[in-house]
Amino acid sequence: MEFDAVVVGSGIAGSVTAYYLAKQGYQVVLLDKSEDSSESNTYQAQGGISYQGEKDSIELRFQDIMSAGAGISNPDAVSIVAEQGPKLIEEILINEFNVDFSRKGDGSLDFTDEGAHSVRRILHSFDTTGRSIQIAANAALKKQKNVTFLYDHTAVDIITWHHHSSDKHRMYKPLTALGVYALDNNTKKVEKILSKIVVLASGGMGRIYLHTTNPISATGDGYAMAARAGARLVNMEFTQFHPTTLFHPKGNNFLISESVRGEGAVITDTHGRPFMHKYHEKKDLAPRDIVTRAILSELLESGEKFVLLDLSPIGRNNIAARFPNIYKTCLELGIDITETPIPIVPAFHFSCGGVMSDIQGRTNIERLFAAGEVACTGLHGANRLASTSLLEAMVFGKIISDYTIKNKDTYFNFKFPEVRDWIDTGIINIIDPALIKQDWTYLQNIMWNYVGPVRSKKRLQRALIDLRNLQEDIENFYRDAKMDRKMVELRNAIQTGVLVAEHSWANRESLGAHYRID
Repeated sequence: MEFDAVVVGSGIAGSVTAYYLAKQGYQVVLLDKSEDSSESNTYQAQGGISYQGEKDSIELRFQDIMSAGAGISNPDAVSIVAEQGPKLIEEILINEFNVDFSRKGDGSLDFTDEGAHSVRRILHSFDTTGRSIQIAANAALKKQKNVTFLYDHTAVDIITWHHHSSDKHRMYKPLTALGVYALDNNTKKVEKILSKIVVLASGGMGRIYLHTTNPISATGDGYAMAARAGARLVNMEFTQFHPTTLFHPKGNNFLISESVRGEGAVITDTHGRPFMHKYHEKKDLAPRDIVTRAILSELLESGEKFVLLDLSPIGRNNIAARFPNIYKTCLELGIDITETPIPIVPAFHFSCGGVMSDIQGRTNIERLFAAGEVACTGLHGANRLASTSLLEAMVFGKIISDYTIKNKDTYFNFKFPEVRDWIDTGIINIIDPALIKQDWTYLQNIMWNYVGPVRSKKRLQRALIDLRNLQEDIENFYRDAKMDRKMVELRNAIQTGVLVAEHSWANRESLGAHYRID
């Protein structure tokens, strides 16, 4: 198969890029390892997307992002998002995709507040904003005849000139992406997909942690594939933990959106006593890393397993109307949030680092672009400002499509070298699920206990020893096994875990989401 562009991932970053490329007549293939787009972080996003509120400005948005990022955000990326973000929300989400955002009685857009924002500027669709965006994006994409959807296809590796071509002089060529090898999850065959540009929009890595808000597909695939291809990754130590996820044996760390606190909810101990005033002047709307550590500190001191989120300040009659999905999910688990507080604990939520990409979305590998959570433009610095992830993904998805179209002679007038077909060397047909489960459990416990919200030299040292040993075992297992999505994901997950631990070990400065007690 040959295309003008292969986009790995169908969340907002991938959807926007694919849509605008296809709209200009380019042949695009959209790759997703799941059966549909509902496993993406975009689909499961609750809170909203940062827009522009009353008495808002480019300067104020710039300052808020830089402040949340602990001062190390890339000013160029921040300027682009602060300036172009609201205009692109109008152009793409409101006018082009027709996203059904929540509105007031008079028909005007409804805004909510979230931590570290100076004004109410969060645009939302009740508490299922991501779902509304994803559904609208899918509908718009399906109207484009130039988009080929390959669901149930797992990206295995980025095809590169220096690794996979038959060119005898390939080792002297610049690092260049030529497409991807993708596993058909049903036939178990790896297919060669050539493309003139590759866009990584594969999402995050949350599943490498014991506790996470991320869907089951967030196994770090893009980070690992990019690293194997020779891409530069940065800021991988800045792993953001969300302070408020549901504590319940059947809750699977269900996210309780930050906008709940934006509307007035208060975090308390199990006796109903608020405590955030002890940790930050913004109390419950402090940056996420501070709220997370405050909760962990209280749990350590009290010996309890959870704290509480009291929604009573929102008003009993308003809770179900404003947060219908949270209300419904908690009620199914026996918790009526109009009557009782929600038991909560922190969990991994978002990776601020990733594949280094410039303000055009370009990586250090020619023809390889990255957007969304897998990318690192530097926007988030050491700690992401709430509701800027969907925004960044949309902005840079559009930038990538605009840039490559503007430079079409460079990117689309291109002849492929001869590329080798995938050779499956696996000899093990049946993969023991007990071994897979044990490796996952071991990885997730290492990451949570040693590379989690609180880190130290000794913890990271232990993590690196254990992770590298596990990586060697899994790599050997992978090479002997027949191709399978679960095997590919496990291999990517352990490699991503090693990357996070190595970056955490190298950075001795305690900053933002990378908190070292030593």
